[in-house]
Amino acid sequence: MSPFRWDVLLVGFVLALPVLALGLRGDFTTDEVVGRLPWCLLAGWVVVALVRAVAAPPKPAPKNGRRPAARQAEEPEPADAG
Repeated sequence: MSPFRWDVLLVGFVLALPVLALGLRGDFTTDEVVGRLPWCLLAGWVVVALVRAVAAPPKPAPKNGRRPAARQAEEPEPADAG
């Protein structure tokens, strides 16, 4: 799974909002914000991977391609007339 998919980027952006807000407020320097943004992208990738793994439908049971052989009705053997 690519780390630059739209869903990964969206979740990474949502996770980066607090970091960006702290940078705008002055609690983080520009270097700290830039250093933490890749971690937000990584966290977004992990979240999307976990959600996709959990939400994936179960694999169907394999179907057997062979049909069971039809059993022929056994005819009783004729008794020896004698």
